[in-house]
Amino acid sequence: MEREKVIVKTSMVGIFANIFLASFKAAVGILSSSIAIILDAVNNLSDVMSSVITIIGTKLAEKRPDKKHPYGYGRIENLSTALIAVIVLYAGITSLVESVKKIIHPVKPDYSGAAIAIVASAVVVKILLGLYVKKKGESVSSESLIASGKDALLDSVISIATLIAALIYLTLHIRTEAWLGAVISLVIIKSGLEILGESLSSIIGKRISSELSKAIKETVTSFPEVCGAYDLLLHNYGPDLLIGSVHIEVPDTMTVAELDKLEHRINEKVLEEHRVILAGISVYAVNTQNDKAIGIYEEIRRHVMSHEYVLQIHGFYLDDEKMTIHFDIIIDFAAPDRSGLYDHILTETQEAYPEYSVSITLDTDVSD
Repeated sequence: MEREKVIVKTSMVGIFANIFLASFKAAVGILSSSIAIILDAVNNLSDVMSSVITIIGTKLAEKRPDKKHPYGYGRIENLSTALIAVIVLYAGITSLVESVKKIIHPVKPDYSGAAIAIVASAVVVKILLGLYVKKKGESVSSESLIASGKDALLDSVISIATLIAALIYLTLHIRTEAWLGAVISLVIIKSGLEILGESLSSIIGKRISSELSKAIKETVTSFPEVCGAYDLLLHNYGPDLLIGSVHIEVPDTMTVAELDKLEHRINEKVLEEHRVILAGISVYAVNTQNDKAIGIYEEIRRHVMSHEYVLQIHGFYLDDEKMTIHFDIIIDFAAPDRSGLYDHILTETQEAYPEYSVSITLDTDVSD
Protein backbone atom coordinates (compact mmCIF):
# COMPACT_ATOMS: atom_id res chain seq x y z
CA MET A 1 0.00 0.00 0.00
CA GLU A 2 2.88 2.37 0.74
CA ARG A 3 4.20 1.85 -2.80
CA GLU A 4 0.78 2.66 -4.24
CA LYS A 5 0.59 5.89 -2.22
CA VAL A 6 4.00 7.02 -3.47
CA ILE A 7 3.06 6.36 -7.12
CA VAL A 8 -0.32 8.09 -6.85
CA LYS A 9 1.12 11.12 -5.01
CA THR A 10 3.98 11.49 -7.50
CA SER A 11 1.60 11.15 -10.45
CA MET A 12 -0.71 13.83 -9.01
CA VAL A 13 2.24 16.21 -8.74
CA GLY A 14 2.98 15.51 -12.39
CA ILE A 15 -0.66 16.09 -13.41
CA PHE A 16 -0.91 19.51 -11.75
CA ALA A 17 2.51 20.62 -12.98
CA ASN A 18 1.79 19.61 -16.58
CA ILE A 19 -1.69 21.18 -16.65
CA PHE A 20 -0.15 24.42 -15.39
CA LEU A 21 2.61 24.34 -18.01
CA ALA A 22 0.31 23.29 -20.87
CA SER A 23 -2.10 26.16 -20.17
CA PHE A 24 0.55 28.83 -20.22
CA LYS A 25 2.42 27.37 -23.21
CA ALA A 26 -0.77 27.02 -25.26
CA ALA A 27 -1.72 30.64 -24.59
CA VAL A 28 1.76 31.90 -25.43
CA GLY A 29 2.01 29.69 -28.52
CA ILE A 30 -1.32 30.92 -29.91
CA LEU A 31 -0.54 34.60 -29.21
CA SER A 32 2.94 34.35 -30.73
CA SER A 33 1.89 32.03 -33.60
CA SER A 34 4.68 29.63 -32.61
CA ILE A 35 4.03 26.04 -33.67
CA ALA A 36 6.99 24.91 -31.56
CA ILE A 37 5.51 26.28 -28.34
CA ILE A 38 2.03 24.95 -29.18
CA LEU A 39 3.47 21.47 -29.80
CA ASP A 40 5.35 21.74 -26.53
CA ALA A 41 2.01 22.46 -24.82
CA VAL A 42 0.41 19.43 -26.52
CA ASN A 43 3.27 17.29 -25.26
CA ASN A 44 2.55 18.49 -21.71
CA LEU A 45 -1.08 17.39 -22.09
CA SER A 46 0.08 13.95 -23.20
CA ASP A 47 2.13 13.85 -19.98
CA VAL A 48 -1.08 14.49 -18.03
CA MET A 49 -2.69 11.48 -19.69
CA SER A 50 0.41 9.43 -18.87
CA SER A 51 0.11 10.30 -15.19
CA VAL A 52 -3.61 9.44 -15.16
CA ILE A 53 -2.88 6.06 -16.76
CA THR A 54 -0.11 5.44 -14.22
CA ILE A 55 -2.56 6.01 -11.37
CA ILE A 56 -5.24 3.76 -12.90
CA GLY A 57 -2.71 1.05 -13.74
CA THR A 58 -1.29 1.12 -10.21
CA LYS A 59 -4.75 0.87 -8.65
CA LEU A 60 -5.66 -2.12 -10.82
CA ALA A 61 -2.29 -3.80 -10.25
CA GLU A 62 -2.84 -3.68 -6.49
CA LYS A 63 -5.96 -5.87 -6.70
CA ARG A 64 -5.74 -8.99 -4.57
CA PRO A 65 -5.08 -12.36 -6.22
CA ASP A 66 -8.16 -14.42 -6.99
CA LYS A 67 -9.02 -17.83 -8.41
CA LYS A 68 -8.75 -16.60 -11.99
CA HIS A 69 -5.45 -14.76 -11.42
CA PRO A 70 -3.71 -16.49 -8.50
CA TYR A 71 -0.49 -14.50 -9.03
CA GLY A 72 -2.26 -11.16 -8.77
CA TYR A 73 -2.55 -8.29 -11.24
CA GLY A 74 0.94 -6.79 -11.01
CA ARG A 75 1.62 -7.12 -14.75
CA ILE A 76 -1.08 -4.52 -15.45
CA GLU A 77 1.64 -1.96 -14.74
CA ASN A 78 3.51 -3.23 -17.81
CA LEU A 79 0.36 -2.75 -19.88
CA SER A 80 -0.13 0.78 -18.54
CA THR A 81 3.46 1.62 -19.49
CA ALA A 82 2.79 0.32 -23.02
CA LEU A 83 -0.32 2.51 -23.20
CA ILE A 84 1.72 5.53 -22.12
CA ALA A 85 4.14 4.75 -24.95
CA VAL A 86 1.28 4.67 -27.46
CA ILE A 87 0.08 8.10 -26.26
CA VAL A 88 3.58 9.50 -26.59
CA LEU A 89 3.83 8.05 -30.13
CA TYR A 90 0.46 9.54 -31.08
CA ALA A 91 1.54 12.96 -29.81
CA GLY A 92 4.79 12.71 -31.74
CA ILE A 93 3.16 11.66 -35.02
CA THR A 94 0.47 14.36 -34.73
CA SER A 95 3.12 16.97 -34.00
CA LEU A 96 5.17 15.86 -37.00
CA VAL A 97 2.16 16.22 -39.32
CA GLU A 98 1.44 19.75 -38.04
CA SER A 99 5.11 20.75 -38.30
CA VAL A 100 5.29 19.60 -41.93
CA LYS A 101 2.18 21.68 -42.70
CA LYS A 102 3.86 24.75 -41.19
CA ILE A 103 7.02 24.10 -43.20
CA ILE A 104 4.96 24.04 -46.40
CA HIS A 105 2.80 27.01 -45.34
CA PRO A 106 4.93 29.05 -42.89
CA VAL A 107 3.41 31.48 -40.37
CA LYS A 108 5.35 34.45 -39.07
CA PRO A 109 5.91 34.11 -35.30
CA ASP A 110 5.50 37.00 -32.88
CA TYR A 111 7.58 36.39 -29.76
CA SER A 112 7.34 38.62 -26.71
CA GLY A 113 9.46 38.93 -23.61
CA ALA A 114 6.69 37.23 -21.62
CA ALA A 115 6.67 34.28 -24.00
CA ILE A 116 10.38 33.76 -23.65
CA ALA A 117 10.17 34.07 -19.87
CA ILE A 118 7.43 31.44 -19.67
CA VAL A 119 9.33 28.98 -21.86
CA ALA A 120 12.48 29.54 -19.76
CA SER A 121 10.50 28.93 -16.55
CA ALA A 122 9.08 25.75 -18.07
CA VAL A 123 12.59 24.44 -18.59
CA VAL A 124 13.38 24.71 -14.87
CA VAL A 125 10.03 23.21 -13.84
CA LYS A 126 10.40 20.25 -16.23
CA ILE A 127 13.94 19.45 -15.09
CA LEU A 128 12.90 19.44 -11.44
CA LEU A 129 9.73 17.47 -12.19
CA GLY A 130 11.58 14.91 -14.29
CA LEU A 131 14.25 14.29 -11.67
CA TYR A 132 11.61 14.01 -8.93
CA VAL A 133 9.35 11.58 -10.79
CA LYS A 134 12.23 9.43 -12.06
CA LYS A 135 13.78 9.19 -8.58
CA LYS A 136 10.43 8.21 -7.03
CA GLY A 137 9.86 5.65 -9.77
CA GLU A 138 13.24 4.03 -9.15
CA SER A 139 12.63 3.96 -5.38
CA VAL A 140 9.41 1.93 -5.80
CA SER A 141 10.39 0.02 -8.99
CA SER A 142 7.64 1.61 -11.10
CA GLU A 143 8.32 1.42 -14.85
CA SER A 144 5.46 3.84 -15.51
CA LEU A 145 6.88 6.52 -13.21
CA ILE A 146 10.40 6.04 -14.54
CA ALA A 147 9.06 6.43 -18.09
CA SER A 148 7.17 9.60 -17.09
CA GLY A 149 10.29 11.00 -15.43
CA LYS A 150 12.42 10.37 -18.51
CA ASP A 151 9.74 11.94 -20.67
CA ALA A 152 9.71 15.05 -18.47
CA LEU A 153 13.49 15.39 -18.73
CA LEU A 154 13.16 15.04 -22.49
CA ASP A 155 10.54 17.78 -22.44
CA SER A 156 13.02 20.12 -20.75
CA VAL A 157 15.42 19.61 -23.65
CA ILE A 158 12.57 20.32 -26.07
CA SER A 159 11.70 23.52 -24.20
CA ILE A 160 15.34 24.61 -24.36
CA ALA A 161 15.28 24.05 -28.12
CA THR A 162 12.08 26.09 -28.39
CA LEU A 163 13.72 28.91 -26.43
CA ILE A 164 16.74 28.83 -28.75
CA ALA A 165 14.43 29.07 -31.80
CA ALA A 166 12.79 32.16 -30.33
CA LEU A 167 16.15 33.80 -29.65
CA ILE A 168 17.36 32.98 -33.17
CA TYR A 169 14.28 34.63 -34.63
CA LEU A 170 14.55 37.72 -32.43
CA THR A 171 18.25 38.25 -33.16
CA LEU A 172 18.67 36.94 -36.73
CA HIS A 173 15.05 37.00 -37.98
CA ILE A 174 15.39 33.43 -39.23
CA ARG A 175 12.31 31.21 -38.94
CA THR A 176 13.19 27.85 -37.44
CA GLU A 177 9.97 27.07 -35.51
CA ALA A 178 8.44 24.64 -37.98
CA TRP A 179 11.71 22.80 -38.55
CA LEU A 180 12.28 22.69 -34.82
CA GLY A 181 8.74 21.32 -34.42
CA ALA A 182 9.62 18.50 -36.81
CA VAL A 183 12.78 17.69 -34.86
CA ILE A 184 10.82 17.78 -31.60
CA SER A 185 8.26 15.40 -33.10
CA LEU A 186 10.96 12.92 -34.12
CA VAL A 187 12.47 13.04 -30.63
CA ILE A 188 9.02 12.38 -29.12
CA ILE A 189 8.46 9.45 -31.49
CA LYS A 190 11.87 8.00 -30.61
CA SER A 191 11.08 8.29 -26.90
CA GLY A 192 7.72 6.57 -27.40
CA LEU A 193 9.30 3.68 -29.28
CA GLU A 194 11.90 3.20 -26.54
CA ILE A 195 9.25 3.15 -23.79
CA LEU A 196 7.09 0.75 -25.82
CA GLY A 197 10.05 -1.55 -26.46
CA GLU A 198 10.93 -1.71 -22.77
CA SER A 199 7.35 -2.41 -21.67
CA LEU A 200 6.84 -5.11 -24.31
CA SER A 201 10.13 -6.69 -23.27
CA SER A 202 8.81 -6.98 -19.72
CA ILE A 203 5.51 -8.45 -20.93
CA ILE A 204 7.28 -11.02 -23.14
CA GLY A 205 9.61 -11.97 -20.29
CA LYS A 206 13.12 -10.55 -20.16
CA ARG A 207 16.27 -11.82 -18.53
CA ILE A 208 16.61 -11.00 -14.83
CA SER A 209 19.33 -8.56 -13.91
CA SER A 210 22.82 -9.94 -13.47
CA GLU A 211 23.09 -8.28 -10.06
CA LEU A 212 19.94 -9.95 -8.70
CA SER A 213 20.82 -13.34 -10.17
CA LYS A 214 24.32 -13.34 -8.70
CA ALA A 215 23.05 -12.08 -5.34
CA ILE A 216 20.45 -14.87 -5.06
CA LYS A 217 22.98 -17.54 -6.05
CA GLU A 218 25.41 -16.14 -3.50
CA THR A 219 22.72 -16.44 -0.82
CA VAL A 220 21.91 -20.02 -1.86
CA THR A 221 25.55 -21.11 -1.86
CA SER A 222 26.16 -19.47 1.53
CA PHE A 223 24.87 -22.72 3.07
CA PRO A 224 27.81 -25.09 3.62
CA GLU A 225 25.86 -28.07 2.29
CA VAL A 226 25.36 -26.40 -1.11
CA CYS A 227 28.21 -26.99 -3.56
CA GLY A 228 26.73 -24.84 -6.33
CA ALA A 229 23.58 -23.06 -7.56
CA TYR A 230 22.49 -23.20 -11.20
CA ASP A 231 19.57 -22.67 -13.60
CA LEU A 232 18.00 -19.83 -11.60
CA LEU A 233 14.68 -19.12 -13.29
CA LEU A 234 12.47 -16.21 -12.18
CA HIS A 235 9.03 -15.12 -13.39
CA ASN A 236 7.98 -11.51 -12.82
CA TYR A 237 4.35 -11.08 -11.82
CA GLY A 238 4.79 -7.45 -10.82
CA PRO A 239 7.36 -5.33 -8.96
CA ASP A 240 6.58 -7.05 -5.66
CA LEU A 241 6.23 -10.65 -6.84
CA LEU A 242 9.09 -12.70 -8.26
CA ILE A 243 8.56 -16.47 -8.29
CA GLY A 244 11.06 -19.00 -9.55
CA SER A 245 13.20 -22.07 -9.10
CA VAL A 246 16.85 -23.05 -8.78
CA HIS A 247 19.00 -26.18 -9.01
CA ILE A 248 21.51 -26.87 -6.24
CA GLU A 249 24.41 -29.30 -6.01
CA VAL A 250 24.63 -31.17 -2.71
CA PRO A 251 26.72 -34.13 -1.44
CA ASP A 252 25.32 -37.54 -2.43
CA THR A 253 25.42 -38.58 1.22
CA MET A 254 22.58 -36.28 2.33
CA THR A 255 19.30 -37.85 3.47
CA VAL A 256 15.85 -36.78 2.36
CA ALA A 257 15.19 -35.32 5.83
CA GLU A 258 18.37 -33.25 5.63
CA LEU A 259 17.48 -32.02 2.14
CA ASP A 260 14.00 -31.02 3.29
CA LYS A 261 15.42 -28.92 6.13
CA LEU A 262 18.00 -27.36 3.81
CA GLU A 263 15.41 -26.37 1.22
CA HIS A 264 13.24 -24.69 3.86
CA ARG A 265 16.22 -22.71 5.15
CA ILE A 266 17.16 -21.63 1.62
CA ASN A 267 13.61 -20.53 0.84
CA GLU A 268 13.36 -18.48 4.02
CA LYS A 269 16.70 -16.74 3.53
CA VAL A 270 16.12 -15.91 -0.16
CA LEU A 271 12.67 -14.51 0.63
CA GLU A 272 14.01 -12.45 3.53
CA GLU A 273 17.04 -11.03 1.69
CA HIS A 274 15.69 -10.67 -1.87
CA ARG A 275 11.87 -10.82 -1.59
CA VAL A 276 11.91 -13.70 -4.09
CA ILE A 277 9.81 -16.85 -3.72
CA LEU A 278 11.61 -20.05 -4.75
CA ALA A 279 8.69 -22.29 -5.58
CA GLY A 280 10.98 -25.16 -6.49
CA ILE A 281 14.48 -26.31 -5.58
CA SER A 282 15.83 -29.21 -7.62
CA VAL A 283 18.80 -31.27 -6.48
CA TYR A 284 21.98 -32.46 -8.20
CA ALA A 285 23.89 -35.13 -6.28
CA VAL A 286 27.66 -34.62 -6.20
CA ASN A 287 30.04 -37.59 -6.08
CA THR A 288 31.88 -37.29 -2.75
CA GLN A 289 32.98 -40.87 -2.02
CA ASN A 290 34.25 -41.89 -5.44
CA ASP A 291 37.73 -40.62 -6.28
CA LYS A 292 37.48 -42.11 -9.78
CA ALA A 293 34.31 -40.12 -10.44
CA ILE A 294 35.95 -36.92 -9.21
CA GLY A 295 38.89 -37.46 -11.56
CA ILE A 296 36.66 -38.20 -14.55
CA TYR A 297 34.62 -35.07 -13.82
CA GLU A 298 37.73 -32.89 -13.88
CA GLU A 299 38.77 -34.39 -17.23
CA ILE A 300 35.31 -33.96 -18.77
CA ARG A 301 34.96 -30.45 -17.38
CA ARG A 302 38.31 -29.36 -18.83
CA HIS A 303 37.44 -30.85 -22.22
CA VAL A 304 33.86 -29.49 -22.40
CA MET A 305 34.84 -25.96 -21.33
CA SER A 306 37.54 -25.86 -24.01
CA HIS A 307 34.81 -25.53 -26.64
CA GLU A 308 33.91 -22.03 -27.75
CA TYR A 309 30.40 -20.89 -26.73
CA VAL A 310 30.14 -23.36 -23.82
CA LEU A 311 29.34 -21.23 -20.79
CA GLN A 312 28.97 -23.81 -18.05
CA ILE A 313 28.94 -27.47 -17.02
CA HIS A 314 27.17 -28.62 -13.86
CA GLY A 315 25.09 -31.39 -12.34
CA PHE A 316 27.73 -34.03 -13.01
CA TYR A 317 27.11 -37.46 -11.51
CA LEU A 318 28.75 -40.82 -12.20
CA ASP A 319 26.89 -43.99 -11.20
CA ASP A 320 29.21 -47.02 -11.09
CA GLU A 321 26.34 -49.44 -10.46
CA LYS A 322 24.38 -48.45 -13.56
CA MET A 323 27.54 -47.38 -15.42
CA THR A 324 26.11 -44.00 -16.35
CA ILE A 325 27.50 -40.47 -16.57
CA HIS A 326 25.21 -37.47 -16.69
CA PHE A 327 25.77 -33.71 -16.64
CA ASP A 328 24.22 -30.47 -17.91
CA ILE A 329 25.82 -27.88 -20.16
CA ILE A 330 24.87 -24.33 -21.10
CA ILE A 331 25.70 -23.09 -24.59
CA ASP A 332 25.65 -19.40 -25.47
CA PHE A 333 22.71 -18.14 -27.55
CA ALA A 334 25.35 -16.61 -29.84
CA ALA A 335 26.56 -20.06 -30.94
CA PRO A 336 25.95 -20.55 -34.69
CA ASP A 337 24.70 -24.10 -34.16
CA ARG A 338 23.81 -24.91 -30.54
CA SER A 339 22.32 -28.30 -31.39
CA GLY A 340 25.31 -29.24 -33.50
CA LEU A 341 27.76 -28.28 -30.75
CA TYR A 342 25.71 -30.26 -28.21
CA ASP A 343 25.77 -33.37 -30.42
CA HIS A 344 29.51 -32.98 -30.93
CA ILE A 345 30.20 -32.79 -27.18
CA LEU A 346 27.94 -35.77 -26.49
CA THR A 347 29.66 -37.88 -29.16
CA GLU A 348 33.16 -36.92 -27.97
CA THR A 349 32.37 -37.70 -24.35
CA GLN A 350 30.78 -41.04 -25.19
CA GLU A 351 33.79 -42.02 -27.28
CA ALA A 352 36.16 -41.04 -24.46
CA TYR A 353 34.27 -43.22 -21.94
CA PRO A 354 32.76 -46.10 -23.94
CA GLU A 355 32.23 -48.25 -20.84
CA TYR A 356 29.63 -45.75 -19.59
CA SER A 357 26.29 -44.64 -20.99
CA VAL A 358 26.64 -40.86 -21.31
CA SER A 359 23.69 -38.48 -21.25
CA ILE A 360 23.84 -34.68 -21.38
CA THR A 361 21.10 -32.12 -20.79
CA LEU A 362 21.30 -28.93 -22.85
CA ASP A 363 20.17 -26.18 -20.47
CA THR A 364 19.03 -22.70 -21.51
CA ASP A 365 21.09 -19.67 -20.52
CA VAL A 366 18.34 -18.10 -18.40
CA SER A 367 20.43 -16.15 -15.86
CA ASP A 368 23.98 -15.11 -15.01
